Amino acid sequence: MFKYNVRGENIEVTEAIRNYVEKKVGKLERYFTDVPDATAYVNLKVYTEKTAKVEVTIPLPYLVLRAEETSPDLYASIDLVVDKLERQIRKFKTKINRKARETGVPEREVEVLVNAEGSEESELEIVRTKRLSLKPMGSEEAVLQMNMLGHNFFIFEDAETNGTSIVYRRKDGKYGLIETD
Repeated sequence: MFKYNVRGENIEVTEAIRNYVEKKVGKLERYFTDVPDATAYVNLKVYTEKTAKVEVTIPLPYLVLRAEETSPDLYASIDLVVDKLERQIRKFKTKINRKARETGVPEREVEVLVNAEGSEESELEIVRTKRLSLKPMGSEEAVLQMNMLGHNFFIFEDAETNGTSIVYRRKDGKYGLIETD
């Protein structure tokens, strides 16, 4: 059973809001056979432009679930955050089940494997290595190359500085540039 730590910034956390958060976040417990003893940290913020931001963090022994969402309606933000967390859990369970099938672990032992999966070494396992030669180009050309390839980032040699740089697509749809010294 999750414990809840619900905080509000620029908003008073009423009993109705607290109950709604506990009801919605509590639905995540169905994804676990042994419900972990964890605390769900919920941060509710209301901004002057009439938008509400909800952040939920649930640290588990083998995984940290975290999501945030902003919308004009506080209750809609809570629903959207719970949807994101459900997707994260399903993705993690699928990954565990796939590994179990590949290694031949019986289905009933998958849940035990989920709890053991939290070890840092298994999360940091490198499964593929790529080699690439960096071509000198400008950042605009690198963005075009990245978009042509359909990637979210692109590594290149900056023609002006001769240093290695990275362009990436941000969540807001714009582009970022990381330059090395």
